[in-house]
Amino acid sequence: MTSDFPIDRRRLLQAAAGWSALAAAGAAPARDLSGVTLRVGTYKGLWRPLLQASGQANTPYKIDWRELNNGVLHIEAINGDALDLGSGSEIPPVFAARQKSSVRLVAVTHEDLNNQATLARKDSPIRRIADFKGKRVGYVRATTSHYYLARQLAEAGLSFSDIQAVSLTPSDGLSAFARGDLDAWAIYGYNGQLARTQYGARTIKTGVGYLSGNFPIYANPRALDDELRRAALGDLLQRLQRAFAWINGNFLAYARAQSAETRVPVGDLVELFNGRSGDYSLGPVSDAVVRSHQEVADTFLKIGVLDGPADVKPLWDRRFESVLRLPAA
Repeated sequence: MTSDFPIDRRRLLQAAAGWSALAAAGAAPARDLSGVTLRVGTYKGLWRPLLQASGQANTPYKIDWRELNNGVLHIEAINGDALDLGSGSEIPPVFAARQKSSVRLVAVTHEDLNNQATLARKDSPIRRIADFKGKRVGYVRATTSHYYLARQLAEAGLSFSDIQAVSLTPSDGLSAFARGDLDAWAIYGYNGQLARTQYGARTIKTGVGYLSGNFPIYANPRALDDELRRAALGDLLQRLQRAFAWINGNFLAYARAQSAETRVPVGDLVELFNGRSGDYSLGPVSDAVVRSHQEVADTFLKIGVLDGPADVKPLWDRRFESVLRLPAA
């Protein structure tokens, strides 16, 4: 009987450690969260259908989904206390750090970089980034497309002053590209796939080698300081973590859910997934993630996009780190 005790004790300690981690992040499951409503920013075809398709949508709190299709809007909404949780790339928080915005970065997702692409029209003579000189090139300001386009231009010995740079929202950019108002376009997500499948856009380069693949999850400090909302946020992050892991073995089901919301054909979404740069995942804040983010800020300062240095480290909040390191339930 005594030989069994160390095993039981170890399990007890493991369970206690897991409970302590949940409690520390405010995510203890015994709490009544039925009166909580989280205001969550989403992109068309992403978190909302993902949670549904992966079986993670039955939350013990309500979610008020708010569709905002770029990270700048997510941060602006958080800064204005209109959102509790959002997401985007490393780029918008660089500007947030410079502007002392009220936002925290609490986790990071890893997603496809081949779907972050610099495209040219099918009838354009453009074959390489150096051919962009003097051309009309669309991008989305303060996003990944701004960043990797700047790096690709610099690599080719060019800068934004050498092109006719046109800052557009993703949907406006697709319309401009379709009309022939742009010669090339740096874009991400399903709008880029529509440009390829519907308008024959050619991929000149992707984000591989230019982006880290880290996409932060943004949180409202006011929500983090509220005990019940913090608990709900911890639970939602765990659900999203399980859902992101689920994607890799169940993409067809996710593609169907995405297609229903975006109207992008299922086959096109599956083709994107099959050509992905890496698997999907969601994880906690790490030193490497923070270092990568600071490199982005330093690069933007170097190429003249920022008017001064930005220290991103204070934006990162590790209070969910232990929760997101627990084995997925």
